[in-house]
Amino acid sequence: PQPRLHIPWHALEPHEARDRLRRADHDGEPRGLALLADRSRQQAARLARHPAATPARWTWQAAGAVRRELDDPLTPVLATGAVASALLGSVVDALLVVGAMDLNAVTGGLQRLRAEQALARLAARQQPKARKQDSRKRTVTVDAARLRPGDEISLGPGDVVPADARLLDLDGLEVDESALTGESLPVTKTVEATPGAPVAQRTCMIFEGTTVVAGRATALVVDTGDRTEAGRAVSLAARTPPPAGVQARLQELTRKALPVTFTGGAAVTGLSLLRGSPVRRAVSGGVAVAVAAVPEGLPLVATVAQMAAARRLSRRGVLVRTPRTLEALGRVDTVCFDKTGTLTENKLRLVRVATADGTVLATDTDEAAPIVRLAARACPQEETGEGRRVAHATDEAVLDVAPPDEGWAPTGELPFETRRGYAAAIGRDGAPDMGELLVVKGAPETILPACRDLPAHAWDTAHELAGQGLRVLAVARRACRADATEAELDLPLADLEFSGFVALADVPRDTSHALLAELRRSGILPVMLTGDHPETARAIALQLGWPEETEAVTGDELVAMERRERVRVLRGAGVIARVAPEQKLHVVEALQQAGRVVAMAGDGANDAAAIRAADVGVGVESRGSAAARNAADLVLTTGDLSVLVDAVAEGRALWRSVADAVSILIGGNAGEVGFSVLGTLLAGASPLSTRQLLLVNLLTDMFPAMAVAVTPSNDPSTAEHAATGPMSLDVLGAPLLRSIRRRGVTTCLGAITAYLIGRLTPGTERRSTTMALCGVVGAQLVQTLSGRRHSTLVWVTALGSAAVLAALVQTPGVSHFFGCTPLGPVAWAGVALAIALSALAPRLERLPAVHALYDSAARLAPRLNDLVRHARQLFESGIAAPVA
Repeated sequence: PQPRLHIPWHALEPHEARDRLRRADHDGEPRGLALLADRSRQQAARLARHPAATPARWTWQAAGAVRRELDDPLTPVLATGAVASALLGSVVDALLVVGAMDLNAVTGGLQRLRAEQALARLAARQQPKARKQDSRKRTVTVDAARLRPGDEISLGPGDVVPADARLLDLDGLEVDESALTGESLPVTKTVEATPGAPVAQRTCMIFEGTTVVAGRATALVVDTGDRTEAGRAVSLAARTPPPAGVQARLQELTRKALPVTFTGGAAVTGLSLLRGSPVRRAVSGGVAVAVAAVPEGLPLVATVAQMAAARRLSRRGVLVRTPRTLEALGRVDTVCFDKTGTLTENKLRLVRVATADGTVLATDTDEAAPIVRLAARACPQEETGEGRRVAHATDEAVLDVAPPDEGWAPTGELPFETRRGYAAAIGRDGAPDMGELLVVKGAPETILPACRDLPAHAWDTAHELAGQGLRVLAVARRACRADATEAELDLPLADLEFSGFVALADVPRDTSHALLAELRRSGILPVMLTGDHPETARAIALQLGWPEETEAVTGDELVAMERRERVRVLRGAGVIARVAPEQKLHVVEALQQAGRVVAMAGDGANDAAAIRAADVGVGVESRGSAAARNAADLVLTTGDLSVLVDAVAEGRALWRSVADAVSILIGGNAGEVGFSVLGTLLAGASPLSTRQLLLVNLLTDMFPAMAVAVTPSNDPSTAEHAATGPMSLDVLGAPLLRSIRRRGVTTCLGAITAYLIGRLTPGTERRSTTMALCGVVGAQLVQTLSGRRHSTLVWVTALGSAAVLAALVQTPGVSHFFGCTPLGPVAWAGVALAIALSALAPRLERLPAVHALYDSAARLAPRLNDLVRHARQLFESGIAAPVA
């Protein structure tokens, strides 16, 4: 047999395409095996989705989520503390440590699982559908993801093409392929093979993500998923990992927290031994401090904040496919927009009219009405089962603004065809005794040569309008000469009377101007990417609100530049014109090389590579491009780009909320460690036990910190910072460290004050430690409220924690379990005084003496680090080793 050569589908005739798939079935090619494997997978998936399997499936998913939460560097520290507590004879304390660890993991895992399921449900609603013919030649509606090569699909007006397919038969099919090729005008399709043609000229093929604007067709699916043209467009660029953000910074803080944990525990144990405490009590106190110093909620903070922001955005029409990219969104300082279909409606509108004498008018003027009415007469409508309908986008644009024309009675129509270049209609205007009139509308290069007495300025007017980026149509008429309507329509154009021009354009969305203005106010630079001529692109940019000094540079010019020159040009360029689909990727990468954090918003397959390469990819769902949606991190499900401003605000608020929550977790724990060390110096042992410190972390860390993390972006405490401009890693740098230091000092001050009041007033040691416990919790809750005083959720959480603490302390049996004792009025007054003093502590920082103390500590810390490093080097070198 002759060897089989791989012939592209668009080079095959329809019957050859059917034969190829039929041979694939009978010859045992992979398609048959793939279909069998597909059916097996579908059956397994149906069994897994059966209601009876729901409990088992949910349990398995929840167990996996909890296991991922336990995969954290802090988990071994807590586990070691639990084992140490058990070995020291305190099994209850060990169980409490394990319980706290498990509670944190279960809470985080279930929260993550719930959010992921919600996002999956939102994503499922975005899955496109397809009309497939089954084995009995019936048409059934299925998910587009279930299509396989060899399936026959039916398409009609308004349908989004679900896969790459070879056309078998059609009736007046026109497809909007701008999502794939960037061409804004519909493409007329045929069934004849187009061997060797590029994608934009394969008229016998339809491609995934494109939209049917007119006609009907039946097609044979040839490629799905990653093998489609849209899928290949996505694969042009691999996902660029986002720069180090919230998660990376939290991991760094976790690594830094571990030495503090061990140092605090060792210090308490050592001081207790020096003060003569029993070994068991000294080690128990050190374990308690080490466990208390672990910020159990730290790994959960960013996850909870991201999931909460994602849920809030989903209610506004923003599907967050990867919640972790919200942190990158908070740092975005440049947004690139694809023009067609993103900033503009991707729908033609009649925007200008030119009279025969060359006067250019707006469409709503009285002088323009006769020309618009004449153009509307040459807009044929096709007969369908649902009545007469407009076949072409240009005709729809004209009819949308045309005035009423009751006097026109059409007797014959000739629809527009690309090879003909015009549409025509014959009818009577006015009284029945008047003759019939031929009206034509079409390309100026077709209509103007057929006009008699053509004004000399007509061509100049046409070129002027076209130079503004408008699609220009000439309108002309003449009295009919043939007796039969069909004969008149078949005659070549000649002896026409030129009436004027109508000019159409893809107009901006109503929300685009306000969106761009709001982004600029937020400190974000918008950049428009378009395939238009630079002058046309600049004119459109000015309509959208770009300033007069905006520079336009072409894609070819950017590619030809050296890196340094490209970076310089992009600093001042707001418009990139004549940009090819593959050049959009280069623009995004060049902006990133210039040090910018870039978001890319687009709706087509030709935007997919740039969307994927950007720090934040934004897909617009309204036109159904699967490639853009699959490449994006955020999907705007309503097509309204104004919600992008809300998304930016949420991203910025996320950083502030996470920073405040981290300050609560680490700063509070630092204050507890500091108090434990000071208390050990005073009393010879750690004042607070493992149970008490775990209770403190539960009441002051987990729930209040989580409440702060989920604070909405409209809260004044976050909105104030979000309005200042894009966030940076500095938010989790020096300012966070200052906040942690302040909170640690304040917490320690409140605790040690309450403890000293307890020791200086009549009472037992247990009463003093109980007062210290209340002082620690109260000082931290007051600080949390002061930073989030406008948040109802934070108030409820903080007051609830305070109420729980009071109930535990005042209930005799429970109080004894936690090593406490019920307090009287004097003790509570002492606690209140300590909390009030701690609340005033931040104001003490303004005193010169306190500033001098902080400066001295800051100078001393590096010297201590140098001494420790030098001592370590001496021991490692053997100089300080003992003599044998």
